This record gives sequence, structure tokens and C-alpha cells, in this order.
Amino acid sequence: MPKSSSPIADAVSDRIRERIVAAGKRFNANDNIAEFIEPGEMELLLGEVEGKMKAVLESLVIDTTSDHNTQDTARRVAKMYLNEVFRGRYVPAPTVTEFPNVEQLNELMIVGPIKVRSACSHHLCPIIGRVWVGVMPNEHSNLIGLSKYARLCDWVMSRPQIQEEAVTQLTSLLYEMMQPDGLALVMEADHFCMHWRGVKDSDSKMINSVMRGSFLKDANLRREFLSLLNR
Repeated sequence: MPKSSSPIADAVSDRIRERIVAAGKRFNANDNIAEFIEPGEMELLLGEVEGKMKAVLESLVIDTTSDHNTQDTARRVAKMYLNEVFRGRYVPAPTVTEFPNVEQLNELMIVGPIKVRSACSHHLCPIIGRVWVGVMPNEHSNLIGLSKYARLCDWVMSRPQIQEEAVTQLTSLLYEMMQPDGLALVMEADHFCMHWRGVKDSDSKMINSVMRGSFLKDANLRREFLSLLNR
């Protein structure tokens, strides 16, 4: 007599995970796994997360049956994580139109501040901050539209992150896409894992910078970029 399959074994998350492991890829909190999700599976994943979130609420001894405020909380939270806060894990990179550097621009350009939102992968508390990008293009560089910087930042940040890794991911993505002589990125952010819990320090911020290419080699260029941010 065949064994009945268990709900856990049939979970869509297990099927997605098996594909990732079979491909030898990782699925860390801040990785994108869109290529391993098949059509229709996001809705199934939403239902799975909803069920498990309801179990979490019940383990916190919250009445999800009689309390009108929490009857639909599990589904709301599941939708928030999959469709908004962690969306960058589950959807492909946004389409970015690149165009040639026709006028052969080779002077510093700065984009920002770009508002970014994420969640700390340690406590899933909000990270709210700003990003500035400095680009030193060359005649062969691919230029991208101004709004695309914001879209790419949102795609990378809409995952559980720690800021030290997020800035590196963003810099690598833009550097590989544009192929400039140099690229610099600065992020300043508030971390609510410090505001809400632990030391409960509401004034602390984290600032990170990553430099590539000519920004690493040319101290004057680096100083120019950083001084313009202060203005």
C-alpha cells in the first residue's frame, strides 16, 4: 500500500529548494531565486507562508479566531513578505535599457540620494536609508536611465540584508552592467534592530562606502565624490 505524502514533503518551498540544491546554487537570505520558481508557484508559496505564519501567531498565544484585528494577519504578513518586503528574492531583475555613451562623457556624475528600504536578516527589522552612486564613465560605458538606478537599488534591497553585504551587491551589479572606469557607492541607513530592541538607540546610523576602479586608484576623484555628497 503506497505511503501517503505528508504536507511537509509536498510543500512548494521544498520543491523550490530541491531545484536550487540540485543546481549547486545557494539560497541565502539576500540571494535572488527567481530562476528556480515555476509559474503558479508564488501563489502556492503565499498559502504556505500564510499557514506557517498563523502557526507562529498561535505559538505567541494570539487569538487569530476571535480577535478581529488578527484574523487575517497571517495572510497580510505573507503577502507583505513575498510581494513587497522580500520581493527582490522572487522576481527577476528589472528590465534596464542601456544606451551608448555617444558624447563620450568622461566626467564624474552622481545619482542620489535614492531612498532604500530593506529588512535586517538577523531580526527582520526595517532598514531605511539613502544611497548615492558615483560613476566615472568612459567612451565604451553603457549608460542607464536615471530611474533605473532606483529600480535596481530596490530590487537588491527588497530582501533580508545586512548593510555591509548590500552595498557590495549593489556596487557589483552596477559596475558589471555599466562597465565604467570607476564606480563608487555610499549608503547611510537607520537600523530598527537598534531602535526597537537591544540598546534602543534611535540616533545611531550606519554609513558604508564601496569604491571600484578609478575611485580606488585616484584619491582626488574619491575626495571630489565624497565632498559633493556633503553639499
